[in-house]
Amino acid sequence: MEESRTITRKSASNLALAFVLLPKAKRDGMSALYAFCREIDDLADDESIAPERRRIELSRWREDVRLACSGGSPQITVNRELQPVIHQYRLPFSYFDELIQGVEMDLEIKRYSSYTELELYCFRVASVVGLLSIEIFGYHQPACRDYAIYLGKALQLTNILRDVKADAERGRIYLPLSELARFNVLPEEILRCEYSPRFSALADSVATRARDFYRLARQNLPAEDRRSMVAAELMGSVYWRLLRKLEIGRFNVFGPKLTRLNKGQKVLLVLRSWFRFVSGAMTPNYGS
Repeated sequence: MEESRTITRKSASNLALAFVLLPKAKRDGMSALYAFCREIDDLADDESIAPERRRIELSRWREDVRLACSGGSPQITVNRELQPVIHQYRLPFSYFDELIQGVEMDLEIKRYSSYTELELYCFRVASVVGLLSIEIFGYHQPACRDYAIYLGKALQLTNILRDVKADAERGRIYLPLSELARFNVLPEEILRCEYSPRFSALADSVATRARDFYRLARQNLPAEDRRSMVAAELMGSVYWRLLRKLEIGRFNVFGPKLTRLNKGQKVLLVLRSWFRFVSGAMTPNYGS
């Protein structure tokens, strides 16, 4: 697991942060899964490589993880480390294939016409990760799968709102064009990183949809499975707090600094999540 642990440690991401609440075996399993997700996402976003070459490389990852799922001999180190996790938790190839299809969308799609199109992307790149993760966490009730889907969409919409500027610099706009039209925001304004009251209203409408998904996740998490979902619940708390921070700043995401939680805020959320876990608190710390 050395390669996967190194990738996870270097990422310093919010997802990797949540692993601290897991027992070692599940933490190692999530590190292997995270490393796979990180590698294919970085590959899809690497603009120093021609799109066609990235597509070929992603196809190689798809066939290699297929080998890992079918008991073959994968050649990519991350997939070799992931293979025992796949077998232990019975992770299906269809999820990995769907996830790769999601990052492949970034090779071709720079605009999303509607929420329907955007939510397919969110499902593939975020909800599918949640569906894989809950298999490692362990759960009893089928409704936990709905929880993973809703929470994944909530987290991804929060990411999209935070990253509008960085995405615009790549020529990408994830906010649905139908919503831009509804709030009279031109795509060119976003590409020029122009903040306006109209953009603030547009972003708030997307935040409302994110809040709905947080609420649905909160409602669909079975009480029986809440303790095993402690790492996912920490993710929900971190991103809910990030969404609140964006709201307080009226979604002015075009400044020089990326909106993020500081180390102290994250540590406090970890401690709160751990306390809720050991005390048996049954109410999610987001979506209210």
